[in-house]
Amino acid sequence: MLLPQTKEREFRFKLALRMGLPIFALILLLLSTTLISSSEKLSPVFYFEAILLLVFSIYFIFYIIYSGFSVKITDSVSQTFTREYLYRYLKKEIQKNRDYTLILLSIDNLNDINTRYGLQNGDKVLFESAQYLGEYLKDKNIINFPMGHIKGGDFILGLRGKKEEYSAILDILCLKSSEFKIDDIEINISGAITDTSFSDNINHLVENLFEIQEENKTKKSIFKSDEISPTDLESYVIRAIDSKAVTIVSQDVYENETVAFKECFIRLNNDEGKMLYPKAYLKVINRLGLLVEYDLMVLEKIVLNCLRKDSGNLALNISPTSLRNASFLARTKELLQNNPTASGKIIFILSEVEYYSNIDKYNTILYSLKNLGVKIAIDRIGSLHTSFLYMRDLDIDIVRFDSFYVKHIKNPKNINIIDGFNKIAQSNGIKTWVKMVESKEIKETLSPIGIDYMQGKELAELNKIYEDEKI
Repeated sequence: MLLPQTKEREFRFKLALRMGLPIFALILLLLSTTLISSSEKLSPVFYFEAILLLVFSIYFIFYIIYSGFSVKITDSVSQTFTREYLYRYLKKEIQKNRDYTLILLSIDNLNDINTRYGLQNGDKVLFESAQYLGEYLKDKNIINFPMGHIKGGDFILGLRGKKEEYSAILDILCLKSSEFKIDDIEINISGAITDTSFSDNINHLVENLFEIQEENKTKKSIFKSDEISPTDLESYVIRAIDSKAVTIVSQDVYENETVAFKECFIRLNNDEGKMLYPKAYLKVINRLGLLVEYDLMVLEKIVLNCLRKDSGNLALNISPTSLRNASFLARTKELLQNNPTASGKIIFILSEVEYYSNIDKYNTILYSLKNLGVKIAIDRIGSLHTSFLYMRDLDIDIVRFDSFYVKHIKNPKNINIIDGFNKIAQSNGIKTWVKMVESKEIKETLSPIGIDYMQGKELAELNKIYEDEKI
């Protein structure tokens, strides 16, 4: 039996005991009074007190029952801790233990299981997987550890000690999971591990787990978490946005042998004059709800500073969420209308994982921006289905292929895919763009395809075009 199930039983037993205490007290009072005055007639005061105690006891019992229903310790499907209770439990554990480790274990194909086999089988997979994880760790003499269902197929476990003590166990678990099946349903499990050397804040630790998991999946490096604590990072980001302290670097994008425009890359400047890179701060900005404010700040810097210095046409990443925000859109239109020299010189690069269903509203927004001279580019064509659907449904100017194809350009399949997408886009009046052209060989391979825009270190290095004067 898992610790969450044990705790649930303990809680219900204590609740039942508390419910019975007033009744026990009343019986005890009646017995003691009767024994003391057994030879005498009971006084009216006693009956009044007994009735009063009985009324309050009934009220107390109903209150406890109501409170009991509002407290949920275990998830009804997986029979592990609920997220809310797990966080409370882990906060206490971290306070008591200087060294504490959190492990994230995810059923990566749960959504596919729900779709193919039905929700009931999906629920069964969650329950059986939790039991499997518990039995596996029990075999390693790890018992009575908290395990909670965070979301979807994600579970978090808490273990006392440093992560070095459990890293090998996690690696073996993920490897052995390829043999784990439930009613012939294949289960894909991945994991991540962190400990309190990163932070003693439970929210920061959980965020770090998902970042590590994503890094492991993509095999891409992210910012080193040990260089700056999450709390300090949040403070740096807030102060940088409040003071609008940024550095903007750019890279030339070529059409044939001529510079067509530049792509801008944003760095936030912290108090010590060091630059924070997007992979470090973007998740913090999202978590703090500062994305619209950040995008507006960047756009203002581009329009009011860079374009006034005749930096040429500039492309910058804008969150589609910000673009569909009424206040952001109003401020953007105001900014462009008040600075007509920016007309025709700005390209918004859009990228998102989920398809925005209200496509008519989306196109209306894009039309209003294009009327002010903004060009629209969709990023990561060939990687996310969303980007391909947007090429079909949105009135856009440019598409940029996912860098995977360029990195693996020696594979004939990738060349054919780029060639095919290139023809589809150009036949619909859309310009094409590739980045990560890092060698002469890549450039020579791509040139015959006839892609409109190329970008990479082989063609141009990064150059600083703006730095906040206060830093």
